[in-house]
Amino acid sequence: MTSSVRAAFANCLRLLAAAAVAGCGGDGGGRKPLRVFAASSLTDAFREMETAFEAEYPDTDVGLVFAGSQVLRFQIEQGAGADIFASADRTHLESLAGAGLLSGYRHFAGNELALIVPPANPAGIGSFADLRRAERLVIGTEHVPVGAYTREALRRAGRRLGKEFESAVLSRVVSQESNARLVRAKVELGVADAAIVYRTDVAPGRVHAIPLPPEANVRAKYLIGTVADAANPEGAARWLGFVASATGREILERRGFVAGAAPPQ
Repeated sequence: MTSSVRAAFANCLRLLAAAAVAGCGGDGGGRKPLRVFAASSLTDAFREMETAFEAEYPDTDVGLVFAGSQVLRFQIEQGAGADIFASADRTHLESLAGAGLLSGYRHFAGNELALIVPPANPAGIGSFADLRRAERLVIGTEHVPVGAYTREALRRAGRRLGKEFESAVLSRVVSQESNARLVRAKVELGVADAAIVYRTDVAPGRVHAIPLPPEANVRAKYLIGTVADAANPEGAARWLGFVASATGREILERRGFVAGAAPPQ
């Protein structure tokens, strides 16, 4: 990719991020905007938190932007306005913190992987070991958290199912997506026999979930932090407190996450 193409791509991402924030927040009716960038797997939980948070802090207008953690990190690196960043793994927060773009972060939730198949299950997949039967498997790219966790799960499963299991399953991959919601969509649309997503992304009735064996599953750790040049640091502190509050934890747990907190780093 040439420098001119990279520059054009970065500018495009900045414009998309700005448009997304504007679209989520509107003019706020005079309220102070709070811009929250979050991993796509947090969509349902954070949308519910947005409603509860704005009821508690009516002077704040929350604008939510969801995408793969790596995309959001890149947008912040390129100057996209954000007050909060919540990622599905620590790598992206460490990168931003190391560059001076994030002023501390902490763990706030956990998640696990699940294997999903269409309700009719045409490939007859009944267990994780049956993944070798899939003709069309969809996973996340290796650069996104759900994709990295998937590859780790396959490596772990190979210890019991044989060293060829990982390579056999990866040979069935027909598409790699940039976030877990896009992975799930392939199964919902009937263009995949199976996919690996987060447990919280399972949509009952639209897909059928098959649990991973405990020895193969991976605990995804979600972290959250304040962007160093946040335009609304007070609102960001309130959001961090709300996520860790009894209300925030209840929302996370009801949405399938394991709520938890650790001291800021």
